[in-house]
Amino acid sequence: MNKLTIKDLDLKGKRVLMRVDFNVPQNEDGTVRDDTRIRAAMPSIQLVREQGGKLILMSHLGRPKTDADKAKFKMDPVADRLRELVGGNVTKVDAVVGPEVEKTVAAMQPGDIVLLENTRFEPGETKNDEELSRRLAALADVYVNDAFGSVHRAHASTEGVARLVPQAAAGFLVAKEMEFFGKVLTNPDRPLLAILGGAKVADKITVIDNLLNLVDTLIIGGGMAFTFLKTQGLEIGDSLLDEKGLEVAQAVIDKAKARGIELLLPVDFVVADAFDNNANTKVVARDGIEPGWQGLDIGPKTIDLFTQAIKKSKMVVWNGPVGVFEMPNFAKGTLAIAQLLADSDAITSVIGGGDTAAAVNQFGLSDKMSHVSTGGGASLEMLEGKTLPGLAALTDK
Repeated sequence: MNKLTIKDLDLKGKRVLMRVDFNVPQNEDGTVRDDTRIRAAMPSIQLVREQGGKLILMSHLGRPKTDADKAKFKMDPVADRLRELVGGNVTKVDAVVGPEVEKTVAAMQPGDIVLLENTRFEPGETKNDEELSRRLAALADVYVNDAFGSVHRAHASTEGVARLVPQAAAGFLVAKEMEFFGKVLTNPDRPLLAILGGAKVADKITVIDNLLNLVDTLIIGGGMAFTFLKTQGLEIGDSLLDEKGLEVAQAVIDKAKARGIELLLPVDFVVADAFDNNANTKVVARDGIEPGWQGLDIGPKTIDLFTQAIKKSKMVVWNGPVGVFEMPNFAKGTLAIAQLLADSDAITSVIGGGDTAAAVNQFGLSDKMSHVSTGGGASLEMLEGKTLPGLAALTDK
């Protein structure tokens, strides 16, 4: 984790090639619907401009495969929104590499911003093509990666180019991710508690396995809780079951017991007779789920149980909601945990990306967490203890 950051670089007069995550949702008219990811990169962008660097930005957008996709996933709407945020001075080029790009970059003045076309328009991007990496590196004096959501992919713009420039550093966003996940993995505040939710146990085997080497308490919620209960012989009605995860769940229970780790499962649920916000609901104990009913949220006794465990902790890492938070009638459990973490100054809260980040954002509590990750897949791989290629390629301090 001990990598160069943007603060370590001399940026004055330098061509700064920065990988950002501008993979933003768009409206039907092609305008940017949510600019959260663009705004998240602004501290790094502003530092380069303030120090008189020449900033060349690159990002992917969507998964373009056809010519029709290319028309839909051009970076022009992103450039328009970026222009509004920085107050003009953004030149968008219609290529990732080539003569037009080279000419535009050569004409740049300190403080200028150039936005390259969608990196995935280049077939060599996702293949981490050496030639594409070299052509990108030729545009830069220094490289900055501020796209945490892409650091787990070995692509030309994330890993290939970073190996070929004299200095490759983490932007503010990526540096913050490394700081918090690094602390969880190597020097956590204790007691350390992890909350794992989501649907499938099998999808999180490696995460659970690695966390069992780190945590003092492990809470299992969400859809995966029913697989754990099924292994204990309980009936789960029509609740979600991950057949492939049954053996894993039993192994986790056994391993937690052997290591003296507190493993908490829900003791009651809000169940419904259909997967619908307006379905009939009732609260039942975990051994009281009848055929035709499915658990869609944790119940009040479970909220109390989880609350008491969280209050005893100094650090909480949370990946996966504990209920179907997208439906208001089944969001209470996830909201209760989010509110507790938001209100506690004594707990360092590290929120995984993806659905968990979406949940705390929906509740308007993101700003009150210690850290909300900007990368779902990347944060999961960090918790698995994997080496992320986009981080590994950065220059060591």
